[in-house]
Amino acid sequence: MKHSNRLMAILFMLLPLCSLHSQENGAREDNTLRIMSYNIRNGKGMDDVTDYQRTADVINKVRPNVVALQEVDSVTGRSGQTDVLRILGEKTLMYPTYAPAIDYDGGKYGIGMLSKEKPLVTRYLALPGREEERALLIVEFENYIYCCTHLSLTGEDRLASLDIIRKEAAKANKPLFIAGDLNAHPDSEVIKGMQNDFVILSNIKQPTFPADKPTETIDYIAAYAKDTTAFTRLSSWVVDEPVASDHRPIVTDIVFVQPAAKIFRTEPYLQNPVGNGITVMWQTTVPTYSWVEYGTDKNQLKKARTIVDGQVICNDLQNKIRLDNLEPGKTYYYRICSQEIMLYQAYKKVFGETAVSDFHTFTLPSSSESDFTAVIFNDLHKHSETLQALYKQVKDVDYDFVIFNGDCIDDPANHDEATHFLSELNETVGAANKPVFYLRGNHEIRNAYSIGLRNLFDYVGDKTYGSFNWGDTRIVMLDCGEDKPDDHWVYYGLNDFSALREAQVGFLKEELASKPFKQAAKRVLIHHVPIYGKDVDRYNPCLELWGGLLAKAPFNVCINAHTHRHAYYPKGEANNNNFPVVVGGGYRMDGATVMVLQKKGKEMTLRVLNAKGETLQDLKL
Repeated sequence: MKHSNRLMAILFMLLPLCSLHSQENGAREDNTLRIMSYNIRNGKGMDDVTDYQRTADVINKVRPNVVALQEVDSVTGRSGQTDVLRILGEKTLMYPTYAPAIDYDGGKYGIGMLSKEKPLVTRYLALPGREEERALLIVEFENYIYCCTHLSLTGEDRLASLDIIRKEAAKANKPLFIAGDLNAHPDSEVIKGMQNDFVILSNIKQPTFPADKPTETIDYIAAYAKDTTAFTRLSSWVVDEPVASDHRPIVTDIVFVQPAAKIFRTEPYLQNPVGNGITVMWQTTVPTYSWVEYGTDKNQLKKARTIVDGQVICNDLQNKIRLDNLEPGKTYYYRICSQEIMLYQAYKKVFGETAVSDFHTFTLPSSSESDFTAVIFNDLHKHSETLQALYKQVKDVDYDFVIFNGDCIDDPANHDEATHFLSELNETVGAANKPVFYLRGNHEIRNAYSIGLRNLFDYVGDKTYGSFNWGDTRIVMLDCGEDKPDDHWVYYGLNDFSALREAQVGFLKEELASKPFKQAAKRVLIHHVPIYGKDVDRYNPCLELWGGLLAKAPFNVCINAHTHRHAYYPKGEANNNNFPVVVGGGYRMDGATVMVLQKKGKEMTLRVLNAKGETLQDLKL
């Protein structure tokens, strides 16, 4: 049967409210669905008070995706001509779908459904009832169908209704769930018959009626058995609500199987290529058990997992797997694999489909290989247009690794925002095949997800500063922290970078005295905030702490960012700098830069290009 024009008008009136709710909550990455059923007795509680706000509060507390409602008036005399389902829809920010069973007291009486998602198709049909006619409401959504009913008090009518429900369920081309007040006990003929075609998902051992002191189970949530492989039940319970109605609500959480093609959220990206090892990272849309298959021959692959204290790290969306004991100079093939974990309990685990990526490759530099090319970006500030324009100038360069020197994923508000631009950075530069180093700028320190941002990287030495060799070149990375004093009002007392900077004093002492540093043919210093130059901040604690050590350090070049103005300071021209200092530009198209650092034989060069491909600096170091 078709909806009335009045019902369609109600749906359109609620569109702005539901759109607002969708924008606030975002996409459901966990792929779960919370189903609820509630006989509301038209909002009349065990205290004989009719209170629709109280009914809505019960629903809002549970936060279901969809709820089947029974005993719902529509503009009847006893409800004061109130459209009860519409009112509940407004109070819960859910789409209402109504199915009248009988005419009653100047209006209608029947069943309904509230849903966070806008229904695709809705219909209802009559079911037998000798004391009063009954109805079956069928609502189709993108991934499932949900049905609501309130069966007759007469056993023969309930069995006849079951035959109708069974035939309707057989027509479904996606998972179908049914819920409602079935007016039957678990050992009744209708419930036993129902289980020939349906799997009961609700907890039948917990009574639902009467609400104040329940002794009977007559409310159910079930799934059509043909589709139970498409999902797994996570939990089911009866809500402890003794007053708002004469029935208690029931709830079931399920998780749908994620198709293998939708399991990977990001492509893999390579991190931390030091110590004859490399880290492979990626994100998934659902919790998974993940591993990497790798080797120099695609037909003879090893399997790597992350194991901590004897346990495989899994059941998460973030994946970080280290490949160790690699042979430098050899090309490795690898692919990432993620199997969905639908249920992870102490004595039961349910797995879904497995996603397997295409093969990617990487090569770690051999000790005899001294040549390399690196591409360096900075201060992109999540500007895609600038990133693409700069990459266009270096896309034909055969580079070995990439460095993002801070303020690229700036001011990250949440995980989704950070992941979105991180993925663009990685995919643009081909981080599945070339390792990428992410240095922290002062803007990566700001906003709500700044601390969580660390989980998206595998820093060298597990610190935001460090050093590594690429061939016979030593690269030292520092972290200057914020660009204002820790007690500046804008930080609200939540910053203290003093220990971080002090720790790098000890790090620099050890680094400058180390064999890898002393024996290096070339040495590169890189950090985001400059400590030398005309445009440096007045607040410059790093120069005070590190200046004495750096004044004697034989670096061939220092590469900086932060000021949004390209600058070059030869040795001795800026605060007694002991090495050339090159500062990258900003995110504006007319001032953005990208650098190409190249070591070839005994020579090292640094080219600075703008977004037009013009060479702004070409240094022999």
